[in-house]
Amino acid sequence: MEERFQRLRLARTHKGFETAAAAAEAFDWNRNTYTSNENGNAPFSYRKAKEYALAFGVRPEWLYDASGTMSATRVEGLAPIMGKVGANPEGDVLFATGDDAGDLAPIPPGGTDRAVALLVAGHSMRGLADDGALIYFEDQRSAPGLDMLGEVVVLETDTDEVLVKRLLRGSGPGLFDLESIAGPTRRDARLRWAAHITAIIPPYQARRIIIRDR
Repeated sequence: MEERFQRLRLARTHKGFETAAAAAEAFDWNRNTYTSNENGNAPFSYRKAKEYALAFGVRPEWLYDASGTMSATRVEGLAPIMGKVGANPEGDVLFATGDDAGDLAPIPPGGTDRAVALLVAGHSMRGLADDGALIYFEDQRSAPGLDMLGEVVVLETDTDEVLVKRLLRGSGPGLFDLESIAGPTRRDARLRWAAHITAIIPPYQARRIIIRDR
């Protein structure tokens, strides 16, 4: 696949979506934007490639510039480590590329084959998870539910950011306040999806169970 848009189409069909419209609806993407990205009329950025890659279960570097293998590694009983969280002051999830891509960890008790993990980098999440810990969640991309209010969750905003924040009620329907572990609270964010954290593995144990792809 020489062209980026062709790889995007392949990733979508590999995930089981017959049409671009079906994928856009499933992940609450703007249908016209996604269709233009997939037919080559509107080239997409690496930031957008990370979003599409997470949705379709492929590696963002493959999707963006054909680097490495297509699929994010999925082995029975193991969850892919999708990226690092807390590696910058904003607490963004930095999706794994290069040496980090392909690392795995055992699925925690109660997890399913949709389980994925994030590796904590740095100390901005102290009090929840220390540097080197693993945070697991189910990659199901559901709308935020009432049972998530007051909880620390993994979420994606409508500005393409994937974050780990405490979810609070905003000032109106469809709006949420995002409380940082350390730092200011973001007010009235709109979200594409949110997911409960299903397990946190402390650094010492995490170092013993991570399977490095090298």
